[in-house]
Amino acid sequence: MAALGAGLEAILAPRSIAIIGASQDATKIGGRPVELLRRFGFPGAIYPVNPRAKEVQGLTAYPSVGALPEAPDLAIISVAAEAAPAALDDCAAKGVKAAVIFSSGFAELGAEGLAMQDRLRDTARRSGMRVLGPNCLGAASVAERSIATFSVVLENGLPPEGPLGIASQSGNLGSYTALLARERGIGASRFITTGNECDVDIADCIAFLARDPATKVILCVLETCRDAARLIDALDMARAAGKPVIVLKIGASEAGQAAAASHTGALAGSDAVFDAVFRRAGAVRVTSVEQLLDLGHAAAVLGDRLPKGRRTMLLTASGGFGVLLADAASAAGLSLPSPAEETQRRILDVVPYASPRNPVDATAQMSSRPEILEAILAALLEDDACDALLVLMSASLYLPRLRSVYMPTLRAVREKHPDKVVMLAVHGPADAVAELTAMGFPVVDGVGPSTQTLAGLCDLAAARTVPRRPAPLPPAPPLDPAQLRTEAGAKTVLAAAGLPVLRERVVTGAADAAEAAAAMGFPVVLKIVSPDLPHKTEVGGVVLGLKDTTAVREAHDAMLARIRAAAPKARIDGVLVSPMVGGGVELILGAKRDPVFGPVVLVGLGGIFAEVLQDVAVRPAPVDEAEAMAMLRSLKAFAVLDGARGRPRADLDAAASAIAAVSRFAARHAAQVSEIDINPMLVRPAGEGAVALDALIVTAEREEHA
Repeated sequence: MAALGAGLEAILAPRSIAIIGASQDATKIGGRPVELLRRFGFPGAIYPVNPRAKEVQGLTAYPSVGALPEAPDLAIISVAAEAAPAALDDCAAKGVKAAVIFSSGFAELGAEGLAMQDRLRDTARRSGMRVLGPNCLGAASVAERSIATFSVVLENGLPPEGPLGIASQSGNLGSYTALLARERGIGASRFITTGNECDVDIADCIAFLARDPATKVILCVLETCRDAARLIDALDMARAAGKPVIVLKIGASEAGQAAAASHTGALAGSDAVFDAVFRRAGAVRVTSVEQLLDLGHAAAVLGDRLPKGRRTMLLTASGGFGVLLADAASAAGLSLPSPAEETQRRILDVVPYASPRNPVDATAQMSSRPEILEAILAALLEDDACDALLVLMSASLYLPRLRSVYMPTLRAVREKHPDKVVMLAVHGPADAVAELTAMGFPVVDGVGPSTQTLAGLCDLAAARTVPRRPAPLPPAPPLDPAQLRTEAGAKTVLAAAGLPVLRERVVTGAADAAEAAAAMGFPVVLKIVSPDLPHKTEVGGVVLGLKDTTAVREAHDAMLARIRAAAPKARIDGVLVSPMVGGGVELILGAKRDPVFGPVVLVGLGGIFAEVLQDVAVRPAPVDEAEAMAMLRSLKAFAVLDGARGRPRADLDAAASAIAAVSRFAARHAAQVSEIDINPMLVRPAGEGAVALDALIVTAEREEHA
């Protein structure tokens, strides 16, 4: 497989292009690239290939690739699916450097199509040619006027030249992003869609854009990941290059809806794992094409001037708009501090009847004279609690009188406060938006979109401080599968890996159970030990709160009788006697081997917090104690751990240590262990530690036979 991003210059900056299947009809797929290349002024040679025509759209046509006067850098293949493999072979024989295959009818249609697609892949690898597609919408580069797409969105023009690189697995979503960029006057560098990815994949595109001088921000539309290592490496390359990656990930997995063998399996769904991978790589995820473009454009305008925190001052000329803006900002996760008393005094000095708290309602007076607006803006920007300022201007710039106040004032503010982050919520006109953007202000249309974009900028700033991914751990020697099939065995191996567990004992009779209980102190818990009964409570295999030896003996025998009735074929290895403990906060802790990204670790508060509210944190394994602590702090219910409402503060260091230990175990045993479920793990008050009260390990062997 080619190195990440290698050879894509021939697709995105070719010196010559052949169109195989070129058509006289500019409305057809094979005719559109010819027409667009000519219309937008591609400076290189254009070679239509059509055995039935001597001329195509005014250009000399050639009967075959072999008949071309030179080997073009790029070939566009627009023929029936069954003819595409032979066409690609002809390109390889000619020495073509790259190909874009529009044709559909490959792996998306089943086994026969997959076989043809495999032939395309084999040709690419044998020849070293880079192949985009098949079943793709192609690519375009604005500055080079290179058009290797049949997308209708270019029929009314290219986006202006600019810093946004668009890479999309979905052709339509990628082209729609380019369309919105053109309509909004937002500059783009490249547009590339990958389709079925027989050779060039989305990771190649990200890696190329990471090295591309014309691209400053990478917008990515992702449907799936076919190679986790390549995607993660590409994201790391973008981060190392200082280029923000903003991802629209579509298609939430159904994995989280399937019944799994433990709580961890249901909670660590694939979509949550994508989130975790993006977070560790410093990429920021959005939920719509509009948000993708808003945030990408704002990031490009600001460059290195990102907010230092989430503390945001809001300025409006309307109380109602202020309330609306405050609601949207709070929903987006922005912090709204109250301005300092000195800041409020400065505002009231120029507008005595203003509301100087946050949001600041400066009334219509803020747009009456430039000196009033400038004084208010300066007061807010010079407040120590202001990481960013969001000014709601709505449609004010359509009025020449208001425009004459805002434009020179904002220009002066930018010159006096060049490092401050000021976002403007503005509804047109286009020339005013362009002028403000040129000044260095990110401009977004709408209350909700502007607050979401500002929150996204805060996320991009925070992503810069995310630690680099840790080095992979070497695999550990295989464990005895029999030992992993019971709670007692699982706890033994996890304890050896650093997970704190209770002092417990496996017994094989009622008398031994009573003796063990007396030795460890009452009350105690009895649990059945069986490789065939991973979920003990469902068959009556757990008894709590036993307070004396008589109760232990009776409970032991009664439990075995229940088990024999409920699961007569189950193998019984004994009964686990354990101290009954309380006085802390219960966590669910686990790990799962994701089919794409490998082992991941998960933590959440027990009970409804994890299972109903889905309040869990997921990260690729392994994590260190610092990242484990960040996982805990990211939980919505973290206040429960942190001593809310007079509760004792939980031993967070012990909890973080346990998370890290489980993550390392999962990473080192990824080939053998599919899932780990520790539910619950009791975190005691600060200084008293944490302890796993139950544990389940699902091996790859057990998962296959489940």
